Amino acid sequence: MALVGSYVALSKPLVAAFPVMLLAWLRFGLATLAMLHWLKRPADEAPMTPRTRALVFLESFLGNFLFSVCMLYGVSMTSAVSAGIILAAIPAVVAVQSRIFLGERITGRTQVAIALAAGGIALLAWSRGNPSVSDESADGAFSRAWLGNLLVFGAVLCEAAYAVIGKRLTGVLGPRRITALINLWGLVLVTPFGAWAAMSFDFGAVTPAAWGLLVFYALAASVWTVWLWMTGLRHVPASHAGVFTVMLPVAATAVGVGVLGETLGGLQALALGLSLAGVVLATTAPPRS
Repeated sequence: MALVGSYVALSKPLVAAFPVMLLAWLRFGLATLAMLHWLKRPADEAPMTPRTRALVFLESFLGNFLFSVCMLYGVSMTSAVSAGIILAAIPAVVAVQSRIFLGERITGRTQVAIALAAGGIALLAWSRGNPSVSDESADGAFSRAWLGNLLVFGAVLCEAAYAVIGKRLTGVLGPRRITALINLWGLVLVTPFGAWAAMSFDFGAVTPAAWGLLVFYALAASVWTVWLWMTGLRHVPASHAGVFTVMLPVAATAVGVGVLGETLGGLQALALGLSLAGVVLATTAPPRS
């Protein structure tokens, strides 16, 4: 989750250097080359059933394809700090989706946590200010920030679904094979859009630093974080896995402020505090027997 938060923030300069669909295509392509040897089924692993194949596709479509599209377009319109605050809603959204799809009960603590996360996002929206309607540039920036924040929240919905589906997949497939399979599906889904964007893109204009950041992004987003997450889910209950999502908004905000030079205003700090309070409340409840 710390790695996810880092690459979410660092994707801000990447979307300035590459079109979003081309960036996603290059990410999945580089990661596929790194994981070709993970695609083969181990001898002790049963063949995939149609249901497992469907879950693998959904895991990739929601957690890879849609998450990448929403997140990359979102951070291109808003700040890394704002994205970090919105991402703090993940544990609450996981709880809601667990209730809907897994039938888990939402406790009173979790209900308060959901309210705190919603309050943090609402405060973030208010902190953007209310530009004068006569200032067209300010009004356009405000509208873009709103749309960017909505897209980042869409990425939150995808990430929560990714956590719920991932727990079920780890019961039938190994972490390495899950990682390779969902990345391959991501490559298939984004290839038509990425290839189209590549036809008119000037690759010679990309700096060596941007290429290096792209390699880190590809390996972190598609290989390291997925393998670590799936390996952890084999040994940690899905409800407890939400504890570690606290590192995602913290890392995204820290990179935005410390590396990208963004500022953390008073209202934004309060919004982050509300969101993180919700995370702590939702993930520190005593385990039920």
